[in-house]
Amino acid sequence: MNARFELTGPQTDIASYPIWAQDMVASCEDARRGIVSHDMWTAMRAATLDRQTTRNFMVGVWPVIERFPGYMSHSLLKTRYGRSPGDDLARRWLVRNIRVEQNHAEYWLNWAESSGVSREDVFGAEPPKGSQALADWCEEVSRNDSLAAGIAATNYAVEGATGDWSQIVYESTTYAESLPISGRKAGLRWLQLHAAYDDTHPWEALEIVCTLLGANPPADQVEHIRECVRRSYVSMSITLDRCMDALAPVRKWNEAAA
Repeated sequence: MNARFELTGPQTDIASYPIWAQDMVASCEDARRGIVSHDMWTAMRAATLDRQTTRNFMVGVWPVIERFPGYMSHSLLKTRYGRSPGDDLARRWLVRNIRVEQNHAEYWLNWAESSGVSREDVFGAEPPKGSQALADWCEEVSRNDSLAAGIAATNYAVEGATGDWSQIVYESTTYAESLPISGRKAGLRWLQLHAAYDDTHPWEALEIVCTLLGANPPADQVEHIRECVRRSYVSMSITLDRCMDALAPVRKWNEAAA
């Protein structure tokens, strides 16, 4: 019989979670590190990201930002009040945070404008080919998969890795000073919120997933959650790669012709 999980230790300590969750997190760590060490953040920190790649990033990642409340709404529709402690925990958390994510969309647009990318471009420009990988995956898993899988893939994996890279960029004084003084504070607001040291959203999501699945779920369920988390990291990496590499064929042609 699968024992019920109830958090008793610190929420932000992985040791407070079941062994299966600890193993799942550890097995995906290499993919998560790939996000944190991506060249995008190195260039941003140094304020050396060119204008076209900046535009690609703001436009290419926007579908995920804009749709994130929708992903959470798909998860909310799967909950049933009173069905289980996990359902009740997920329901309360999703209702509370969907509005917060809507505000984050406005902060992203402020960041884009401060970076020289107009709202019109963010709304209407053609995103780099392949950059929709993360948005498509988040839509698929939150709409069609289980409640636990959707929350693990989006609110745990995507939000968690985003917190990591946001902190890297936000801590760079060089990057902050590269933005115009007028509107700089508003332009950094999205990064500031996601880089918060005390941001508990991903940990809250992990607690929900563990409460839904219990202390010792079947091995196939654990493996599925692991695959969903890992796919989120891989999809995020593909999206970033496409934003950075969109001009690669043009650059290579110009270099060959020179």
